[in-house]
Amino acid sequence: MQPIITGQGHLPRLGEHERVEVGNILQAQLVELVDLSLLGKQLHWSVVGPQFRSLHLQLDELVDSWRELADTVAERAIAIGTAVDGQARAVAAESLLAPVEPGAVEDRMLVNELAARVAQTAERTRERAERASELDPPSEDLLIEVIRALEEQLWMVRAQIPAAGT
Repeated sequence: MQPIITGQGHLPRLGEHERVEVGNILQAQLVELVDLSLLGKQLHWSVVGPQFRSLHLQLDELVDSWRELADTVAERAIAIGTAVDGQARAVAAESLLAPVEPGAVEDRMLVNELAARVAQTAERTRERAERASELDPPSEDLLIEVIRALEEQLWMVRAQIPAAGT
């Protein structure tokens, strides 16, 4: 449970229960986006194969996007009066993303691994947005924007998955 920041006036009009719930939703989203960005950097360093250059560059773009989205999510949590934790310990303890093994990752395998993790994150974000809709529509709107970004990224990654038999 994320602590509520006290001693600040003029917070958005949310009940304590709603503030805590939305803070927890946003914390979970923050952790997953931070972990996704770390995972993306690991894959960026590890990719090998004919698609190396394009995937290496694409992963930098994705990591930048995930970091920006994480920043926006964290700022919303602070704006509603809850604290966030994006430190390595919190990310390691709270993230639902499966890690990747260190070492070289063949480009085709990387695309499949990346698509799976982005799809999982997008689906969990959709679930969080649905829950936030009952509690705080502005936070729901933010999560919808995260979903849009993730699903567009997923489309771009999925397009690189070879058709069966090729």
